[in-house]
Amino acid sequence: MKSIAIFDLDGTLAESKQPIDAEMGGLLASLLDHMAVAVISGGDWPQFDKQLLGRLPDVADLSRLFLLPTSGSKFFQYERRWRQVYADVLTETERSAIYAALQQAIAAIGLDAGQSWGDRIEDRGTQITFSGLGQQAPLDQKRSWDPDLRKRQRLKAFLEPKLPAFSIRIGGATSLDITRRGVDKAYGLARFAEVVSIRKDEMMFFGDAVFAGGNDAPVRAAGIATVPVALIGETKTAIRTIIACGPPLSTHF
Repeated sequence: MKSIAIFDLDGTLAESKQPIDAEMGGLLASLLDHMAVAVISGGDWPQFDKQLLGRLPDVADLSRLFLLPTSGSKFFQYERRWRQVYADVLTETERSAIYAALQQAIAAIGLDAGQSWGDRIEDRGTQITFSGLGQQAPLDQKRSWDPDLRKRQRLKAFLEPKLPAFSIRIGGATSLDITRRGVDKAYGLARFAEVVSIRKDEMMFFGDAVFAGGNDAPVRAAGIATVPVALIGETKTAIRTIIACGPPLSTHF
């Protein structure tokens, strides 16, 4: 029996860096009446606050909602207010090594030219993220920048021998996430499961980047039941199907 539905954020619940729409907010609130819900993303806490929390209706049961920023290396839980349960923060030495390698790779591959919107390299504490056009780029620009993933695959291939102690994953529309080796969404969900005392077979994951090298792929590889989604509408259909099953699926949470 599944007791928790786990969702990626960008490309699964919302368009890249955009808030969830009102329909998705209502569906998530209804789903929370049936089972616990977790959201895991390469984004940091401000992204969750802007894209998700600010668009949920007041009736949503936040006590059954669990938030896992930066690929699950951070965990936030609601107990009258949101509190951080843990965070696996990179050291200054690790940050410096990643920044230096990224800057070298961007120049070598020729990704340093053209317009950008905001910072292209972002320190998220537990993770460094490269955004090809900057975090605030318009959605249409993001969609057209690297639709076949080739730019980020070249960047990933250049970085891997220079950063052997780190994991490098493609995520979102223009992003590349860099964490300590072994720190990915599978790691994040395993640590989360240990803290809240749930089993792997109680989880059901929905994500758009389950392809090889994608930042959702480790979840499937870890043996967690995974539902690939290519469009936000597919996620909505999946949530409606769960709700239509009737009574709550589990009282674990």
